Amino acid sequence: MTTLLQISTSLFSEDGQSSRLSRDFVAAWQARHPDGRVVVRDLAAQPLPHLTAERFQAFLAKPETRTPAQQAIVAESDALIAELQAADAVVLGLPMYNFGIPSTLKAWIDHVARAGITFRYTANGPEGLLADRKLTVLAARGGHYVGTPRDTQTGYIRDFFNFIGIRDIDFVYAEGLAVGEDARRTALDAAHQRIEALAA
Repeated sequence: MTTLLQISTSLFSEDGQSSRLSRDFVAAWQARHPDGRVVVRDLAAQPLPHLTAERFQAFLAKPETRTPAQQAIVAESDALIAELQAADAVVLGLPMYNFGIPSTLKAWIDHVARAGITFRYTANGPEGLLADRKLTVLAARGGHYVGTPRDTQTGYIRDFFNFIGIRDIDFVYAEGLAVGEDARRTALDAAHQRIEALAA
């Protein structure tokens, strides 16, 4: 069975514009994969703790030495990683807040970047362990940032997912959503056309 992992990162959960684009992607994907399975990870509805020294030490501790509290922390991380490992494709709804990614997404990244599980160090440098998955990023933005130094998201998201082995990445941008109704409609129409093409 083909599995799609939908990661929603909008503060407004399902009401966010990036989440609405994600729902459109999921609908198009399901039409092409009627027997497929969709797993939803909503980081607003189920926020993760931000990385702390305690949590980081739990990840580093050997399994046989972990305390019950550390075991609970690692179990939460393991569940997130299992969702990624089970997915054939991932769709990420990505709003821009103050020129960056949502802090909830950063917390998710900090919980899935685990040495020896999602990547490993080799004599030739780091090697990602989650290859053979496709990622589609649906970026919703109030202004226009693609191709400018203020687009801090694209490179960061590509670098992180490349680092854990996911290199087949497409970005769909819906920009200028706060500029005016005409600009908003034009941007969303263009994004929907790309979504239809990419959700195959």
